[in-house]
Amino acid sequence: MFEILKTKEPLPFMRFSKGATVLSLVLIGLCFFSLATRGLNWGLDFTGGTVVEVAFEQAVELDGVREQLDGAGLSGATVQHFGTSRDLLIRMPPQEGANVQEQGDAVLAAMQQLSADAEMKRLEFVGPSIGKELAEQGGLAILVALLCILFYVGVRFEWRLASGAVLSLAHDVIITLGVFSWLQIEVDLTIVAALLTVVGYSLNDTIVVFDRVRENFRRVREATTARVFDEAITDTLSRTLITSATTLVVVVALFLKGGALIHGFATALLLGIGFGTYSSIYIASAWAMMLGVKREHMLPPPVEKEGADQESLM
Repeated sequence: MFEILKTKEPLPFMRFSKGATVLSLVLIGLCFFSLATRGLNWGLDFTGGTVVEVAFEQAVELDGVREQLDGAGLSGATVQHFGTSRDLLIRMPPQEGANVQEQGDAVLAAMQQLSADAEMKRLEFVGPSIGKELAEQGGLAILVALLCILFYVGVRFEWRLASGAVLSLAHDVIITLGVFSWLQIEVDLTIVAALLTVVGYSLNDTIVVFDRVRENFRRVREATTARVFDEAITDTLSRTLITSATTLVVVVALFLKGGALIHGFATALLLGIGFGTYSSIYIASAWAMMLGVKREHMLPPPVEKEGADQESLM
């Protein structure tokens, strides 16, 4: 495969930029439609609920705990080990007509059926107001990250490239959230962390391509903008494919073997890496081309020599 990338002629990526733009607009429209009609399946981090810490004398399996809770009519619980394999942290969604103590007692009774030595260590309630604050802070964190990236790329490169980079990052985040909305995958704080990871990963690919674009604009005088972008993407394609492939190996392992606790996190990374690679090629570059980026925009400003004014007067 990499022999193809060694050809002297660049691969014609920008030839398909209009089609890719239409495809992205359709996908983003579908994502907004799903977000507006189905919404997001907010997890307990955002909706609030009851937190129960249970200790056992021996290690317990999480799958067995979930089955026991489902059998007791306590579905929708998030179960994870807390410190050791003998301690569990169980988070229950709020239920109508049930107070915190009743939920805690029901969880403890279910755990004592699983193991008679089960003991409740902690019982507390996380209010929805805290969850709302976490949701606002998570959205604000993503927005601030995009604004900082816009400033950084604008200073390092040029505002047309910067706007393309930020648009591609927003594209990745919107599509990931749209898929989560359509499939009703639970969104918790790990998903916010995954979205910020996707932003950083996608930006890394975009910066590599833009570095080569700037070099090619300064090096090649007689070339169209589309060809400059094609050469830059072709030159960096092997690096992009190797990086994406090695990252996907880890993420796929997390997706298949990581368990229910990080399933959403791994899903967000899978979507982000796939669409991040695509958007670095087509969204960021195509948008910069649409804004009319040219060779003149990439040249460093001329530096006046000392005494040039006096020489021009003589």
